[in-house]
Amino acid sequence: MKLKSLKLTLCLMALVVVFNSCKEDDGPTVTFEERDRTEQQMADKDSIMDYLNTHYYNSSLFESGTNHRIDDILITELLEGETVPDGNTLLINAVETHSTTYLETDYEYYILRLNQGGGEAPKFTDEVRVRYEGFLVETEDIFDGVATPIDLPMQGIGFAGGVIRGWQLILPEFNTASSFMTNNGIVEYDDYGLGVMFIPSGLAYFSGSQPDIPAYSSLVFKFELLQYQEDDHDSDGVPSHLEDLNGNLDVLDDDTDEDGAPDYIDLDDDGDGVLTIHEDLNEDGDPTNDDSDNDGIPNYLDADSTQSNQEDS
Repeated sequence: MKLKSLKLTLCLMALVVVFNSCKEDDGPTVTFEERDRTEQQMADKDSIMDYLNTHYYNSSLFESGTNHRIDDILITELLEGETVPDGNTLLINAVETHSTTYLETDYEYYILRLNQGGGEAPKFTDEVRVRYEGFLVETEDIFDGVATPIDLPMQGIGFAGGVIRGWQLILPEFNTASSFMTNNGIVEYDDYGLGVMFIPSGLAYFSGSQPDIPAYSSLVFKFELLQYQEDDHDSDGVPSHLEDLNGNLDVLDDDTDEDGAPDYIDLDDDGDGVLTIHEDLNEDGDPTNDDSDNDGIPNYLDADSTQSNQEDS
């Protein structure tokens, strides 16, 4: 999904202003009022629960084997009067229920865990390699998907990149592949994370519509979690997930020196004039374990500690 450039947006806004100013009779102003998040979550929960209670999947296939694909996951509607066929399980009887608070709203989301994966789990700020398919809860219309693995940064910078909140919460619940090999130029993965996520609109795009995704849509994603790479967005030696100082899985609200730049993109986290990477005094590549005054605060977060590994010995 492409973002419109600021320049184009400003030009369009200017044209609208000029057009409106030339009109002799202005009509009524159309205003957009965003829905209440708590009320929308209640509606989303109802629609997701209805889906989970009326759809089943081919569970027996996943009782053995660790290398199934998203194409193997078959979700079928249970019509009125029907019973769930043998070898299948109603989704409501198989999913895990999770909860979170996001933007001061309590949310529930649901995970169908088909394979945990044998590798390591990514953090919510890392880059992941995945295959996935997404569709709408209400209509089951597919709006996006990739058959060839794609690398996605889970945490963006500003308005660039990043995934929806639901992905940041759910993908770290799974592990990546235990191993991989290249066969005739094709990478084959072994024992990777495989699942399905059911997420309300508030953990997706909420009021912001996307191509083929109406506003306030609850979403379903089938996914394979193949690999990950730890991200250090500002290359200061501190992995971005460790810049989440309050532990709320959100790096945007951690700003030690209160300069407007969150720590994960701030080269000098404590604003003491010494770059974070230069406060790694023992030069072991980890600024988090240097605490010159033994006050329990690492130097890179302590404005009172201004020693630098660039100083002459």
